[in-house]
Amino acid sequence: MNDAGAPPLLLTRDEVPPVHEYNAGGESPFLLTCDHYGRIIPRALGDLGVTEAELTRHIAWDIGIAGVGERLSDHLGAHLVAQRYSRLVIDCNRPPGVASSIPLISEATVVPGNDGLTAEAREVRRHEIFDPYHRRITEIIDARLHRQQPTVLVALHSFTPVYAGIPRPWHIGTLYHRDHMLPALLLQHLRAEGDLIVGDNEPYAVSDQTDYTIPVHGEMRGLINTGIEIRQDLIGDQSGQHQWADRLARIFKEIEETLRLEMVI
Repeated sequence: MNDAGAPPLLLTRDEVPPVHEYNAGGESPFLLTCDHYGRIIPRALGDLGVTEAELTRHIAWDIGIAGVGERLSDHLGAHLVAQRYSRLVIDCNRPPGVASSIPLISEATVVPGNDGLTAEAREVRRHEIFDPYHRRITEIIDARLHRQQPTVLVALHSFTPVYAGIPRPWHIGTLYHRDHMLPALLLQHLRAEGDLIVGDNEPYAVSDQTDYTIPVHGEMRGLINTGIEIRQDLIGDQSGQHQWADRLARIFKEIEETLRLEMVI
């Protein structure tokens, strides 16, 4: 039971913890994050008034990125930190308090369970889901810096092939804001593949208003960083996930050699 006067609990003790870590002992300079890895909804919130069919779509999570992230982690020997709960409960790549943090409408889907929330209900979601995830990323970066382990932040995401009726031609895109070092290298390598349509800050661009992980854990900490977006129809099954993880692992290993030669890690 809660202490008297404490806010009500959202997650019970037998529910899945919000933070998922994979390959925590990895010694790679790359630290992988996955803000939209899972689509779990706490039991107390039911289905948020959204149909199961809708909860399997992009509005609930980044389809395919979990499989890509874990296989890429294996290939690189990289630590992966991921969020298991759905972005519909609270989006862990949005600054708390903005409208898209706990959306009333996601794409064209209304989320009744997010309507009329009190400030306390919003704070409980942040306290139990958002904060543990980002606190853990901070702890990991602190520990890596303390032992002088090079750290390059890579935030993994996936995107829909069509948005608001408009096709998106890119197979993959790099996302960035203030730090251009890693995105420039990644764009160079991806374009050299010869069979890809590569987005430069497409289909999204990073900003302090629309993103959290890169601005807070990458830019504010002075880490080399980039976001990656892979089109979901390319990684909707295990075969696609493996192909993309294998390709990215090869590219990141080449980039790591460049960064070491240039003595920036």
